[in-house]
Amino acid sequence: MKQAVMIKPGKIEIRDVPEPKPGKGEVLLRIKRIGVCGSDIHVWHGKHPYTSYPVVQGHEFSGIVEEVGEGVENIRVGSKATAVPQIVCGKCGPCLRGDYHICDNLKVEGFQAPGVAQELFVTTTKKIVPLPDSFSFEDGALVEPASCAVHAVNRIAILQGKDGRQFGGWPIENKNVVVFGGGPIGNLVAQVARAKGANVLISEISDFRLEVAKQCGLENVTNPKRESFKKAIMRVFGDKGFEIGFECVGIEQTMQDAIENIQKGGTIIVMGVFAEHPRVNLGFVQDRELKLIGTLMYKYEDYLEAVDLINSDKIVTRPLYSKHYPFTDYEEAYRYIDKQRDKVMKVFIDL
Repeated sequence: MKQAVMIKPGKIEIRDVPEPKPGKGEVLLRIKRIGVCGSDIHVWHGKHPYTSYPVVQGHEFSGIVEEVGEGVENIRVGSKATAVPQIVCGKCGPCLRGDYHICDNLKVEGFQAPGVAQELFVTTTKKIVPLPDSFSFEDGALVEPASCAVHAVNRIAILQGKDGRQFGGWPIENKNVVVFGGGPIGNLVAQVARAKGANVLISEISDFRLEVAKQCGLENVTNPKRESFKKAIMRVFGDKGFEIGFECVGIEQTMQDAIENIQKGGTIIVMGVFAEHPRVNLGFVQDRELKLIGTLMYKYEDYLEAVDLINSDKIVTRPLYSKHYPFTDYEEAYRYIDKQRDKVMKVFIDL
């Protein structure tokens, strides 16, 4: 079978390797679509701090169940599926309390472990996420980034006591929300927040991405190059301002904008990956009782919710499709993303 191997930054080889076979409790998937993620591009540039070479990438994907191993039940050969790419130890503190997505020994397929950039891929039954037959393979590949968005939005209301009282979290319904960044992740976060009843404003400097947001039904947008952030907040939310912010860019300026402009007592979800340590006004965090909450990846239930949101059209996906490349042109897909930069959303590899 064909396999794409990034042997070093900026260089991908297509190799012929033996076909894998599923063992006990395993499922063999025939990969049909792979989405290229921003983190993949970091690996392409040699700037991902936790990935070594050679590496088989691919963690956003969909496929068809080709074969099942011994003891596998309730997974139908020929059905559509995706799978979570996390490999966890199950023994560390986070795993034992149920937060396996932040396992102390976490590995992610496509980064610290081989990914799905090959024609056939074996995974375990418990990681399989069934997809509706009506799902396009593109939507199946978008489940992974949509799951990141679901997990981030669900971080808002998680801080609850045993008596049901909330500590630092709240339902997002009817709340005013600003999403900083209109790339694929920011767009999906905004759509998930909208699906849960929030009033959403997207702040983004790319007019292309703002237009995509509008095509997804996200009408409240602002470009800080042309409109001051304070004016945008007043225009969309009035004097009340916003209670929740999602930082999906990973730069100092957007983090500072969130801290300096959010309502007192507000919550900021930190989702962007910061290449450099930001200098922000923690005095505001203290004085205004702001809450900063990190978010990483997802849990299995986030995948299931993402599938439901896409299947019910509460997440609009078609405007996010940018371009397709055949598997043999894997490297060209990375070059295209590099060239287009903020004029691209999601690029797919077709098998």
